[in-house]
Amino acid sequence: MKIIREINEIRRICRDKKSLGFVPTMGALHKGHLSLVETLQKDCYPIVMSIFVNPKQFGKNEDFAKYPRDLEIDIKLAEEAKVDMLFIPSEEDLYPDDYRTYIDVEELSDKLCGKSRKGHFKGVTTIVLKLFNLIKPKVAAFGWKDAQQGIILKQMVKDLNLDVEIRMCDILRDSDGLALSSRNNYLSNEERKNALSISQALQLSSKMFASGVRDFSVIKKKLVEHFNSFSNTNIEYIEAFRIENLQETDFLEKGVIIAIAAKVGKTRLIDNWRIGE
Repeated sequence: MKIIREINEIRRICRDKKSLGFVPTMGALHKGHLSLVETLQKDCYPIVMSIFVNPKQFGKNEDFAKYPRDLEIDIKLAEEAKVDMLFIPSEEDLYPDDYRTYIDVEELSDKLCGKSRKGHFKGVTTIVLKLFNLIKPKVAAFGWKDAQQGIILKQMVKDLNLDVEIRMCDILRDSDGLALSSRNNYLSNEERKNALSISQALQLSSKMFASGVRDFSVIKKKLVEHFNSFSNTNIEYIEAFRIENLQETDFLEKGVIIAIAAKVGKTRLIDNWRIGE
């Protein structure tokens, strides 16, 4: 595996690679990230992974400073996953002192997570576009756990006529059902037990849908009751929306996602269930 830190070098090496696959990450790698690599290896070569904790997608009082970082372990995991190139740029190179340009996907970025994380998706779209411009991937892989992010990036690609496919990959979970996330590292043993309330709520949604319930307000009421039985867990939102445009809906059918954001202690976690998944 080749480790690249310089912008000019990654641009030079990736130039004219017609089937390049790309996995952008903020490090703190887990099996979810590595599954994205495995998915792309089926039809892409080479595979480039980036590691960059992007300051532009963190709010003033968010966890940028304490976000988990262990580059030595990340390099080992990327190598074991047979990543071909690992791009580790510096903040100074990507955001020099005179940096002034941002990408903002209107409307979609203000919903759901965008309500409480003002400017978050503007930071995401900006860094992803910068990385796309440097690496020129044929396919870039993202996980469905961050469904809103993937939908916004698809809109950006469409609107800006970018020549890249956004490939969304299934959520990976631990054996207890908790969706894999770098932020799970923050959870104490007791908090992790409470965090299971999120995946359990989605399982309850699935069971109710399978039993014939199509009115989301009925399911949402049950989910709120479910969360009330857990301590130190605060719901930020429980919403149902359409995949194609993030439009909220009360009628559940294929093409709709039920999404949850909640704080367990001080840790904000998200998860979702795609109807028909």
